[in-house]
Amino acid sequence: INKELAGQAEGNCPRCQLLSMLRKLIRKGELLVCPGVYDGISLRIAQKVGFDAHYMTGYGTVASHLGLPDAGLAGYGEMVDRVRTLSRISTAPLICDGDTGYGGLLNVAHTVEGYEAAGAAAIQLEDQEFPKKCGHTPGRRVVPLQEAAARIRVAAEARRSRDFLIVARTDARTEHGLDEALRRAEAFASAGADILFVEAPETEAEMERVGEALAGLPLLVNVVEGGKTPVLSRQRYVELGYQVAIFPATAFLAAGRGIESVYSHLKATGSSAGAEGELADFMDFSRTLGFERVWEFDRAHADVGER
Repeated sequence: INKELAGQAEGNCPRCQLLSMLRKLIRKGELLVCPGVYDGISLRIAQKVGFDAHYMTGYGTVASHLGLPDAGLAGYGEMVDRVRTLSRISTAPLICDGDTGYGGLLNVAHTVEGYEAAGAAAIQLEDQEFPKKCGHTPGRRVVPLQEAAARIRVAAEARRSRDFLIVARTDARTEHGLDEALRRAEAFASAGADILFVEAPETEAEMERVGEALAGLPLLVNVVEGGKTPVLSRQRYVELGYQVAIFPATAFLAAGRGIESVYSHLKATGSSAGAEGELADFMDFSRTLGFERVWEFDRAHADVGER
């Protein structure tokens, strides 16, 4: 433990390196593409494909872990446990959804401390009232600006490392208009945010306004297929001024369609015969999940039982 603490102080522990790596990956004129991960399988596949960073999606995490909608039903304990699990597996920086901070300002500080200790490289915090709602669904309400900015200020003060990034999200656009959303984002920047996240702009023109008005800090775009914000090309996001793009729903939407398809086939025929084209190769899938390490371990210790 002492060695680990010393390594953190010097900034050369593996987790510290992931923290500093995320900041370095965010650059003007480039787009850091972060796939949404929500369980061990989605994270292992993202790592196999080779993304530079990952995004722990609140919607996907709550759905996969609890089978519930992303509507403020999961608490801090359940979410930080998932942060810890995914961070233990991830070899790339992990940006994690922290919702509203799960309570008042003291809870926000506790959440930031917990997420950072659990291995996240960044936390996303938003200005919604509790219980919060998914960002591309109706019925979202935001807290007053002063309270929202205080969340970000407390979050920035609570982190141990400056390399642990604060992603400040506003959901004001839908109910209060883009001008109010931009006003809030500017306040979040002054409060200590590292990345600004204006949720759910509805046109390219609105996205362009976001990029022009908030050019001082890195900007994040939330790409939800079927959501409110236009799905554009990588180059177009860069032209509009974004440096980070998260794709929280892409994986679970693909998984949902694929699972429903093979389950429907299984229900209709009573067999998986004929569905092989929709299935991953079992041995390749096992390797993705790390079974090769198990096999190597077994070979290395194969003679133990014979002694």
